[in-house]
Order: sequence, then structure tokens, then C-alpha cells
Amino acid sequence: MPNTLTRKKPTFPVSPDLLGYLRRYKRERDLSVTYERLRSFQEVIPLTDANGAPTLWDTVIYDGAEMRELNEALKLVYALLKVDGDLSVMSHLYVDRIDYCTFGNSTPFRIRIVNAFNDNQDYFYVKKADASRIYGLELEHLLSPNRLNFITHGSTLIEEHIIGLPGDVFIDQWLKRPELRPIRVAKELVKFNERCFVRLLGDMRSYNFVVQLTPDFDDWQVRIRAMDFDQQSYNHRKNFYLPQFFKENTELTLFCAKHLRAETANQYQREEQTLLLQRASLASERLSLLLHTMSGDSISPPEKICELRAGLAEHYGRDAYLRCESMGALIRENLESIRRNVGRPIVPELVPE
Repeated sequence: MPNTLTRKKPTFPVSPDLLGYLRRYKRERDLSVTYERLRSFQEVIPLTDANGAPTLWDTVIYDGAEMRELNEALKLVYALLKVDGDLSVMSHLYVDRIDYCTFGNSTPFRIRIVNAFNDNQDYFYVKKADASRIYGLELEHLLSPNRLNFITHGSTLIEEHIIGLPGDVFIDQWLKRPELRPIRVAKELVKFNERCFVRLLGDMRSYNFVVQLTPDFDDWQVRIRAMDFDQQSYNHRKNFYLPQFFKENTELTLFCAKHLRAETANQYQREEQTLLLQRASLASERLSLLLHTMSGDSISPPEKICELRAGLAEHYGRDAYLRCESMGALIRENLESIRRNVGRPIVPELVPE
């Protein structure tokens, strides 16, 4: 069960500057579906999994007229996510189910879209807009190997579904399967660990990331991908941004440490740092504007920023951190630190707290 720590973070409103950024890059769109509109459901049915066990989700029911209108409006939202609003290729889709989760900060709605021709299904989410979550989504889009589709409308956030095995399921059912090479799992944990640390994405416990497995011509490729961005740049502890240190990830961390030499771990860490810098360079104008906007936004209390900057200054051995007054400035300084190739290696310490 998820830790209550993630419940305590407040929701931060979208500032005028962030709204301007979202409009500039076509993230902000006019929608007839809002989070508040979806809250007007009339009935709730507990949702169970394939084995009949209860889940954290409920299926919600609306009156007939509202459901018909919602069907069309939600199809348009899906079209905006996937094909920039071209409904001509979406006429055969329908909304099969709307689920609601009361757990956590975002209390999201999950929309299941089904293709009437072949029964193929997809999902997307409607959530309360939170500035820190939006920064997390955009940083993932710019600095990770993954592209993300999301749109906003005032206080509503629409996110696409991120496909993959939940991290806890992967650890329990896949981690030690013989068809997976342990070194590939270990390499991906190192890279994921570094991406989260540099861009300050916290709380990456096993239930907050997914593992994507792709069969290659001679083996399986592994990628770990974040799926929850609620804890972007809020916490004050340096190790909160390192997935290796969460007890929920202990089995994965120790498995990787067993199969990884320190020299190889350092190599993979530096490879990911180089890729981060390349991505930052390719999106330099957009990233610069995002971090500038983030630097002027209040998404973490000053005392948390002060404690985190002290930890980062010690880790990287750079007093420049002590002049940072915002989380955006700390991320910018992290990128400068890896450009200079300074700081102690993190990965050889692959032992949870």
C-alpha cells in the first residue's frame, strides 16, 4: 500500500507564467470536459481486478443524457491527445468505462476508450491540475528518453496512459526470470536513478514507476519509466530523489548491486548524464523557459529548498548551489554539475537506507 508521505504534499495552482508557457507549446487547450464536470456522477460501483480482488478504483455512473454528452466530449479529448483533435479517424471509438480513485493527491478519473472494430482498448486520465505535477510531466518530456502527451484546461489536467508492468509487479513476478539478463536490469536502474536525481523527481517507489520489456533479436531490452509526477521538486532530502534508497525497491536494488561492478555502474551513470545533456541541448530554448518559469514559482517551501541545496552542494562539491533560491535553479545547477563532471558517484552506494 502506498506510503502516506505522498498525501501530504499540497496542490499548487497553475501560475500565469506557467499558463503562458503551456499556451506557447500548445499544452493548454479549450475543453468541454473538466475535472469538476466528471465529479457530477450519481452512482459508484467498486471495481475489482481479474481475480475478483478489490482495487483502489470505483466505476462511476452518470445519468443517461449526461453520459451521452460525455462520450462525445471525452472522445474529443482523446483525439486531442492522439491526433491533434482529428475526429475523422475516431468515429469508431467509444467510452467504455469511467473509473474514479479517491486515493492520493490527484484523485484521478481514468477513462477507458475502446475500438468498436477490434475491441482494442486504451486509457487516459483526468486530474486536478497541479503545477508541480505539470513541471514533472514537462521535464520528463524534455529530459528523458520518453515523450509525453498531456494537455491542460484551467484547473484540469489530461494525461495519457503510460504502458508497462508496475514496478512492484515486475519485482515480484519478473525480476529473476531466466529470460532477462540481470545486467540489463541493473544498467536500467542506474540510468533511471540518475535521471530522477538530476531532474529532481522524487518518490519513485516501485508502485510509482513501470518497467517496459521489449524483445530484441538476441535478448530482452528493459526500460524503467516514471508514471507518477506528483513529487516533482518538493521534498528537502537529497535521497528522496534516488529510487535506490526506498525500502519498496530494496529487492530490485540488491539484485542489481549483486550483478554490477562499481566501475561499470559509474560508466552507465556517466552515459546517462551525457544523454541528459544532449537532450537538454536539443531542447535548450524550451527547457530554459521552463526552468525560468519554474524558478519564479512557489512549488516548495523555502526551508525545504535550503536543506536540499545544502545536500546537493555537498554531493557535487559546488558552493554555487547555496545561491539557489528555487527548485528550478537547483535543476539548472544539477545540469551544470554533470556538464562539469563533478560530484561523487551515487550508484556504488546501491544499498537502501
